[in-house]
Amino acid sequence: QVQLVESGGGLVQPGGSLRLSCAASGSIFSIYDMGWYRQAPGEARELIATITNGGSPNYADSVKGRFTISRDNAKNTVYLQMNSLKPEDTAVYYCHAEIPNSDYVLDYWGQGTQVTVSS
Repeated sequence: QVQLVESGGGLVQPGGSLRLSCAASGSIFSIYDMGWYRQAPGEARELIATITNGGSPNYADSVKGRFTISRDNAKNTVYLQMNSLKPEDTAVYYCHAEIPNSDYVLDYWGQGTQVTVSS
């Protein structure tokens, strides 16, 4: 059984920083792409950043230049460094991973961590 466990959310003032972590555990041979999504109240879940197994990142325009995604393949962990946070970044943040088994690739999600940007 594979699990993704997130940590690092919380309350921060505008302009502040937070670092999210997401560790995958269980029967894992390898992990393909990993990423972060967020969902604000009343809105659809939004893809904000992805990173390939080789470390190539991609970002949504809304976070480009402020957020940095990284991963440690030895620890099966993905990170999201969030700087210059704005009130509109307030949302529940979810990590995602594509993890293959012997037959196919499955999508796994973390439980979500709340990020609130407010003064």
